[in-house]
Amino acid sequence: MDDLLNLDDQLAPEQRMIRDAVQTFVADRVLPDVAEWFEEAVFPARELAPQLGSLGVLGMHLDGYGCAGLDAVSYGVACRELEAGDSGLRSFVSVQGSLAMFPIWKYGSEEQKQEWLPRMAAGEAIGCFGLTEPDQGSDPAGMRTNAKQDPSGDWILNGAKMWITNGSIADVAVVWAQTDGGIRGFVVPTDTPGFSAPEIHRKLSLRASVTSSLYFDDVRLPASAVLPGVTGLKGPLSCLSEARFGILWGVVGAGRACLEAAVDYAKTRVQFGKPIGAFQLTQEKLAWMAVAHEQSGLTALHLGRLKEAGTLRPQQISFGKLANVRAALDIARQARSVLGANGITLEYPVIRHMNNLESVLTYEGTQEVHLLTLGKALTGLDAFR
Repeated sequence: MDDLLNLDDQLAPEQRMIRDAVQTFVADRVLPDVAEWFEEAVFPARELAPQLGSLGVLGMHLDGYGCAGLDAVSYGVACRELEAGDSGLRSFVSVQGSLAMFPIWKYGSEEQKQEWLPRMAAGEAIGCFGLTEPDQGSDPAGMRTNAKQDPSGDWILNGAKMWITNGSIADVAVVWAQTDGGIRGFVVPTDTPGFSAPEIHRKLSLRASVTSSLYFDDVRLPASAVLPGVTGLKGPLSCLSEARFGILWGVVGAGRACLEAAVDYAKTRVQFGKPIGAFQLTQEKLAWMAVAHEQSGLTALHLGRLKEAGTLRPQQISFGKLANVRAALDIARQARSVLGANGITLEYPVIRHMNNLESVLTYEGTQEVHLLTLGKALTGLDAFR
């Protein structure tokens, strides 16, 4: 399918190489099996993680400790190509690099970095991020998970987290908890007594992804488990900004996959004696889908350039996450209508992407949260409280 605005011509040669390498990986290792993974609600993380590590995409935007240290647009392009395969695949990489590795890299002690980052970059250890709770999603300041220090200096962690990607397969969890001194992050090996992570089943979205609850029942951690470099909501919110940047790029790939499927189908499905792509109403659908796709690609590229310049602001990330997820979801829904009944089968990628994007719309900040973030940026007035 034509890139109508030639956006990839704006990529540097190394960024195009990353695009091609990730595209090839997805074509060879993901697309042949992802429909089956989705149908059976499995994700072969232990098999794929070392391969993703060898590809260099785990923590690829971080420096040192076995990480590739690549620029923001390269990371975005990789997320785009991963999500063209499946949102669950991009989610795995986002959680590993932006939510689990990033806080250790940014706020961790040298000992924590040396212990975890090289293994996580190689895909030898899997991480998860514990912020969302059963009763506290969009308002993380109200979290109930707490950690208290006893006279020995150890921390005792109690509480629960929910909707945690990679939770039941993780080797380490970065968990945020209330303490007497404010919200702190803890590096929690998942084999610590009192830690449990049952998987959440019966999902109809992100089925090719592991989603879990986390429970902490008097989990005893040494003083060295605390992330020393941050206190307060700044810590988890900065991680979410990193992950949301990957999302606003990733969903461009999901939208592209749906658009390509619709275009291919419209050129070959014959009705009333000619391909349905020859009818004006179908061409109108395809044209609007292409406009939405190219606009989301422009937004992602612009925000990537701002991130590389060090000027990207949280409200701009909210703009990109809100606009691009909505665009991708609209494309998926229109593509489903072009494919008709075939659009609801896993023989085509559309319904799988459409169902996944329903989750992407609400995780890492619901559209309402991002709308209010933009409203505050426009008015200076906080509508959250």
